[in-house]
This record gives sequence, C-alpha cells and structure tokens, in this order.
Amino acid sequence: MPDLSETKILLHICCAPCAEYPLAILMDEGVGVHGYYYNPNIHPAVEHRRREEGVRWLTDKRGIDCLYDDTVLQEIWEQGDEHHEGRLCERCYGMRMHKAAQMTRELGLEAFTTTLLVSPYQKHDLLRDQAEKAARAAGVRFLYRDFRTGFRVGQDMARADGLYRQKYCGCIDSLNDSRFKNRILGEHQALTDLAGGL
Repeated sequence: MPDLSETKILLHICCAPCAEYPLAILMDEGVGVHGYYYNPNIHPAVEHRRREEGVRWLTDKRGIDCLYDDTVLQEIWEQGDEHHEGRLCERCYGMRMHKAAQMTRELGLEAFTTTLLVSPYQKHDLLRDQAEKAARAAGVRFLYRDFRTGFRVGQDMARADGLYRQKYCGCIDSLNDSRFKNRILGEHQALTDLAGGL
C-alpha cells in the first residue's frame, strides 16, 4: 500500500454509516479527505434528504469539507429492462464513480475512493471495475481499499453517534426487495407528513 500521508483525496460518500470507518482509517493514516455526496439513485426524495443530513452531520463532526449534489434521477430506475438483466447496479456504480472521478479532476486532487467499499452487501468487484474505468476516463487515480473488514466497527460507530442507519441500498428496487419495506414506507410517510405540517 502506498504512503498516502500528506495526500488529498476525494471520498465519494454514499451515506454516513458507511463513511464512519473509511473516514477514521484514512484520517488516522494522515490522508487529507474531501467528501463528495452524489447519490442520484436514492429513492424517494425524503430518503435522499435523510441520508444527506447524516453525511452533513458526520463531515461537520470530523471537520471534513464536503460537496453535495442533490441530483435525483429516479426515472432511470423506473424504466428499461435492466431490472431483469441484473445490470442496474452496474449502471448505478458507473454513474456515481464517473461523477466522483470528474470531481476529483476538477478539484485538482490526486485520487478518489468510495465508502461503498465498506459494505459487504455491495457487488465489490463490479464496483471496483466501474471505478477504475471512471478513473482512466477522467485521467485520475482510483484508490482501491477493501474496507469491508471494518463494516461492523463502522456500524457500531454510527450507532454510538446516533446516526440514521438505513435498511436498503437506496434505489426503488432495493426498497421493494427489503424485508423492512413496510416499516421504511411508514417512516417515509411520517417524515413527509411532518414536513408538510411545518
């Protein structure tokens, strides 16, 4: 593993709980981190806001600069045959890694990585492949780190911090597949009602 102390990298952040462990490791190693929240897959809008709020809280706590892109592209997950072909995750990873690579270049940073690499529920090899393709296209470097060994540690950190820990990946397909779907939808409705009542 290369010495990354004194290096500034972009960290694509999917959510606050997944960011806990990678952030702690990178900062302990002396890596300068610039966060980037870009997750247009998250459905519905109330869930997107909820996850962004968690990231804002965590990056403030850690003293990390973070850019936020509020783009939501739900129509992508509601059309086409990708649901049946199993290619939806590939498209989702590719879209997010492409934007992360572009932002790395725009900010003049040396490399990027993603908090998605901490989750044992992600398609790790596919994610890595899409990130490396995005890095080559943008002319930057993808920093591959297998953070999965720290997944439970990160979840414990998130619990201790009182962070919202979601029960599905983010897209409408993962919501429909979640065994917690009814509970999640109830929470979404309660939050929507509360926002409408303000």
